[in-house]
Amino acid sequence: MKILKGLLIVIAGLAVLLTLVGFLLPSQFRVERSTEIRAPAEKVYALIQDPREWARWTVWNQRDPNMKMSYAGAPAGQGAKWSWQSQSEGNGAMEFTRAEPGRLIEYRLSFPDFGMSSTGVLTLTAGVTGTRVSWSNEGDMGANPYLHYFALLMDRMVGPDFEQGLARLKMLAEK
Repeated sequence: MKILKGLLIVIAGLAVLLTLVGFLLPSQFRVERSTEIRAPAEKVYALIQDPREWARWTVWNQRDPNMKMSYAGAPAGQGAKWSWQSQSEGNGAMEFTRAEPGRLIEYRLSFPDFGMSSTGVLTLTAGVTGTRVSWSNEGDMGANPYLHYFALLMDRMVGPDFEQGLARLKMLAEK
């Protein structure tokens, strides 16, 4: 009985410690990746302004071929919306909130199952030999101290997906 009581005290102590440390961790996160694409900005923009094109270069729907996607709003650019349902990738929605042809797409991303949302932007910078594409996403996990651990790890969790997506975007744009 003493062992069980001691074990419960240790578990409770660890839970309190994890909670307290969680309050000290940042709630905000930012993920950013970039690549150089040997194609004009207008060609790259055509692949990022239309949500239907995202299925060709982002990796999330590749991991779940049964993902159900639906589209609404404008067909492309500001006001374009898409949502998805997936057993493995979760349910979510994205809306393009700002569009500057040949320059950028800003979006709002939400995951209602987790009560989480973020904002992101794909920025295109024309250069001599092509286009530099920067993809960033940032958000705030709120006051829940346990979600602060996710904020701390977000770059490691999402960064590789951005890298793979940009590599696929590069491949498509350079064809």
